[in-house]
Order: sequence, then C-alpha cells, then structure tokens
Amino acid sequence: MRELVIEGRRIDDDGACYVIAEIGHNHQGDVEKAKDLIRAAKDCGVDAVKLQKRDNRSLFTREFFDAPYDNENSFGPTYGAHREALELDRDAWLELQACARELGVTLFATAFDPPSADFLAELDVPAFKIASADIVNTPLLRHVAALGKPMLVPTGGATLEDVDRAVETILPLNPHLCLLQCTASYPATSPS
Repeated sequence: MRELVIEGRRIDDDGACYVIAEIGHNHQGDVEKAKDLIRAAKDCGVDAVKLQKRDNRSLFTREFFDAPYDNENSFGPTYGAHREALELDRDAWLELQACARELGVTLFATAFDPPSADFLAELDVPAFKIASADIVNTPLLRHVAALGKPMLVPTGGATLEDVDRAVETILPLNPHLCLLQCTASYPATSPS
C-alpha cells in the first residue's frame, strides 16, 4: 500500500484527504499576517499550511535581482528588493512554527534552492514541497532528497519523462515521495 507519513499523520489511499493550505508569500513579509493566515486555514479544517522559502541572491542573477520593479504590487524598487521584503527571518519562522504547533496544524514549505532547503532542515520542518517548475531541477531534487524528509513533488507542466527523471533522482536517496497531479494552466477549464 502507498503511504506517506508527515509529522505523525499517515497519508494513504484508504485514509482521509490530507489538505494543505497554500500560504506561499501571501503574508507579504509580515509575521502577524502569516499567523492570521495560519489561523484562518485552521478554521477551514486543513491538516497543514505551506509557505515558501527562497535565497534570492543565489536564485537570481545580479542583473535580474537589481532590475527595476515598479508596479502597484511591488514591495521594493527592484525585483530583488521586492523578493527580499517577502522573506521571513529565522525568528519569524520559529514564531510561525510555534503558532502552527499550538493550533495543531503542520507547517512546512517549498524550498526553491539548496540554501533554503538547508535553512528549513535546520528548523526541522517535517516535509518539503518542490515548486512545479523545479521538477526538472535534478540538483535541487537530489539535495532535498538527501535531507531524508517526505517530499511532495507536483507534476504540473511536466512531461512523463520529467516525472520519470525526478522519481529516478529522488527514490535512491529518499523513499518518502509523493507525486502530486497538478493543473499548471489557469484558469482551469471546467468540464462541459
């Protein structure tokens, strides 16, 4: 039987649906707003909440990091400053972990790069999600797999070859893998 265990919760074909609320960076870099989102998710009955973690300087070229980013949704004058404003520091993450624990909700994150994965591993998150686009990022998959925690890998936008390569990269290092069937085109068309 297929199963995955995240923070003591057994997820399998015969069990109840495991519901994850996507918080991402909707907290806008504000720990209190993040707590409010966790509480709202808990009120909706979710099992887990998922945030995002990026090491922007390792992800982006200097040119892209320093590129002007002037629009109504910008949190800084450059794209890098905007992305940095959305990141939470270690103390904020610890505060959010305590909040989630108190509410009885599992908290984990999408790691967009190895430094972020290492940061999250130091915080002992119970699982990692991979961004849909990173299913083809075998160095990142290998790095996260080696951390030994359950991995949630979405397949949105991937070819079957991409999925096979990801599975072949992860499973020799980590048997705790869940592939997610995802829609990568928005809005999704409704059935006729």
